[in-house]
Amino acid sequence: MRQATFGVIVGNRGCFPGHLCESGRSQILKALEEAEIKAITLSPEETAYGSVESFEDARRCAELFDAHRKQIDGILITLPNFGDERAISDALRMANLNVPVLVHAFPDDPDKMGPEERRDSFCGKISVCNNLRQYGIRFSLTQKHTLAPSSPEFRQELQSFAAVCRVVRGLRGARIGALGARPAKFNTMRYNEKLLERHGISVEPLDLSEVFGQAERLSDAEPAVQAKLAELKAYVPAEDVPETPLVKMAKFSVVVERWIESQSLVAVALQCWNSIETYFGIAPCAVMSMLSQRLLPSACEVDVLGALTMYVLQLATGTPSALVDWNNNYGDALDKVVLFHCSNLPRSFLQSPCMSYQAIAARDVGREQAYGTVIGRIKPGSFTFARISEIYGNLGAYVGEGEFIDDRLTSFGGYGIARIMKLQQLLRYICESGFEHHVAITQGNISRVVAEALGRYLGWHVYHHI
Repeated sequence: MRQATFGVIVGNRGCFPGHLCESGRSQILKALEEAEIKAITLSPEETAYGSVESFEDARRCAELFDAHRKQIDGILITLPNFGDERAISDALRMANLNVPVLVHAFPDDPDKMGPEERRDSFCGKISVCNNLRQYGIRFSLTQKHTLAPSSPEFRQELQSFAAVCRVVRGLRGARIGALGARPAKFNTMRYNEKLLERHGISVEPLDLSEVFGQAERLSDAEPAVQAKLAELKAYVPAEDVPETPLVKMAKFSVVVERWIESQSLVAVALQCWNSIETYFGIAPCAVMSMLSQRLLPSACEVDVLGALTMYVLQLATGTPSALVDWNNNYGDALDKVVLFHCSNLPRSFLQSPCMSYQAIAARDVGREQAYGTVIGRIKPGSFTFARISEIYGNLGAYVGEGEFIDDRLTSFGGYGIARIMKLQQLLRYICESGFEHHVAITQGNISRVVAEALGRYLGWHVYHHI
């Protein structure tokens, strides 16, 4: 991930102590530097303490931000004292960057409440937010109303806000690849390409026959094929997989990756079965697993919205994401569910992953035509789940968190037992709202980031399961 860049507005109001603004600006810039976030802000030579208090200050700030428009991912408003709510709002309006905004206020010290030390940032934050609402500017808040810049909580707020900015920026102009036609029996994989385009998300299709044709023209000895073959063998143990399907996987991977690069795709959705197994002789899951592991999310069954959801989770975490089925109950446990796929899960999700054959497709085409899955049990630990779909004529989503646990289970493919609080309530929402059976997952707890980015800044309907 590239380094995040924030435009920083230091609020000030002249009837409050100026030295608090001066020292506060230094503390904020230090906190950003320690968090490895670049700051673009007025200098003390341009305005008093490098702050924004008047319309002229706001104009200068807006001009500075406009000059760095392509770099700025989000805006941090910080209030070392009460701040001038109108000047801050004017600066944002004139800059018109259309990026996420975080409002932060310094805490007062109960032992320093005299006129020379008192901040009143607690109150000023409310006034700033009131004005931002009047101006129609969307903004985010820290979990605590006031936070010291040196606190671990503030460091976490900066990281979370940077993740929100990555999601918002990443979705604007995103290009998703759709390889092949969706399986005829999977109406759940339908999607509205025109609706995606209205949100700045493009879909680039490619017929499966083109991939087969290009792959067949590749020589086994071609350096790109041999390099990919070595990569496949090194990716996960594949001793039980014959050489012939491994070479086919390598050729398939070379063609797909060239397509991804030529079209500047950020995620792909593939027709995984059973056309590829029947007419090309492999399961593409291992190729897809490698793509997802390399931060190129790859979804099966031409689930374009699933691939988009994977991309959102990846943007939020900077780590791989996966796509699984809400697949089975776990006995009578109301808060546990078996999540499963055949599978194309990235190896980093699995305990002792290895390459095998697609057991479901093998029943129709035979094992020799179905090699290429990555199987194993999902590692225990916290995770975030999400799904984007078309809801009420617009894009919508649900997002929440759970935990993979070690309870006993014997299965094939890629699988895990997840514990999710109020699971039955969630499943009812999924069914009543018409969501698909696929759900994207990533390691860690970032549901608040996803809900904030999609709901607050993109204006989608988001159900946050908490």
